Amino acid sequence: QFLDSDGQPVPLGGGGLSRIARILPPQGLNLPPVRVLCDVENPLCGPQGAARVYAPQKGAGAAMVEQLERGLEHLAELVAVQTGHRIADLPGAGAAGGLAAGAVAFMNGTIVSGIETVLAHSGLAEELPSCDWVITGEGSFDEQSLQGKVVSGIARLARRFGVRVAVIAGQVRVRRSVFRAAGIMAVLACKTDDMTINYAISNAGDCLRVAAGRFAAQWLDGPPAG
Repeated sequence: QFLDSDGQPVPLGGGGLSRIARILPPQGLNLPPVRVLCDVENPLCGPQGAARVYAPQKGAGAAMVEQLERGLEHLAELVAVQTGHRIADLPGAGAAGGLAAGAVAFMNGTIVSGIETVLAHSGLAEELPSCDWVITGEGSFDEQSLQGKVVSGIARLARRFGVRVAVIAGQVRVRRSVFRAAGIMAVLACKTDDMTINYAISNAGDCLRVAAGRFAAQWLDGPPAG
């Protein structure tokens, strides 16, 4: 529970973070070891933190982002003093709006890579030696996709076996030089330039089939020139 300077509960919402004066951590928890599976490496605070990276995606304006950042910095300082956990710069702590940071601070959790954990249990490494391609996907393929998410984990594993990787995404916002450096050979977008985003979402199945057909035509008989 978060209390203000008068000992009253702080209302829910990011706007109240700066008002927290005291933290009452949960008592009597008898938890097994908690592992927090994260698909991003963003810390809680800073230029790549939860507020500055994810809040604008949810519609927050510049002033709100700065308010949230100050609130998270304040919370991280209190957590460090009262629990000993240092979450401000912890990789992955900014995942899910800081949920991962809370799990570390109040459940003694450990942040681990979600995709690496899934890959370890999936058996993909045993299948790759007999594969020519691995085809994976992403809603919006951008540079965050290469920072600990599914695509980056699959690309790293496939590279160990010399297997080519293709990404079929809803939309693509990564330069070719960037995804090639990450070990990804082919990237195709379901949404073409003449489509609206609403059309692409409403007709996702058809768009995916067309993109998969383009991949087969362009790559399965050999890579296109250039």
